[in-house]
Amino acid sequence: MMTIYQDGTYLANNESWHAEDSPWKANHVRRALDQAGVQFKTLAEVGCGAGQILHSLSNLYPSAVFSGYEVSPDAYALCKQLQTPRLQFHLQNLLTEDVCFDVLICIDVFEHVEDCFGFLRKLRPKASHHVFHIPLDLSVQSVLRRDKLLTERAAVGHIQYFTKETALATLRDCGYTVLNAFYTSSAIELEKQSTRSRLMKLPRRLAFALAPDLAVRVLGGFSLMVVAR
Repeated sequence: MMTIYQDGTYLANNESWHAEDSPWKANHVRRALDQAGVQFKTLAEVGCGAGQILHSLSNLYPSAVFSGYEVSPDAYALCKQLQTPRLQFHLQNLLTEDVCFDVLICIDVFEHVEDCFGFLRKLRPKASHHVFHIPLDLSVQSVLRRDKLLTERAAVGHIQYFTKETALATLRDCGYTVLNAFYTSSAIELEKQSTRSRLMKLPRRLAFALAPDLAVRVLGGFSLMVVAR
């Protein structure tokens, strides 16, 4: 699966590399760090894509230094245009580098990785605190819609599928201590949606207000933001 990020396939399917969602994700990263009381001077991102999340965070934290690591030449061509003295990007595999940061963020990444357990174990020594954003692709709706998971697999390269419980268990199995976690929902909060998602926005919002865990398990359209050490 790694070849799709290096041979142009992923870029062909995702021309913007999801940059339009980055300010939204960055604000949730800030919320997660604030809730956990994590302060930092250095922050890195593994699989930084187009670099827009780090760009937004560098504006939110003007006294910190940021580093982005990306293995895709296509994504690196996008993110390197955003470099500043406080924001640097590297076309390198972070796992092979002798580096350590105060905070390492991993935003919508390890669901793309074949050996996600090995990836997470190697990632843990690279920072004091970690922030993960994990799509919760498994829901009653996604299982009933036979094409849903395969469509995501083809379009955005998701090959690991999680619920809240299995996502947290995976992190704990890899040696992480979870400090806090909360749901995010691009399906509710972001404007650019498919027709189906727009029709589901109100039901999701109402169901989530009444019973968050049940809404996530049944309707889908949510991700999990986690701070761990």
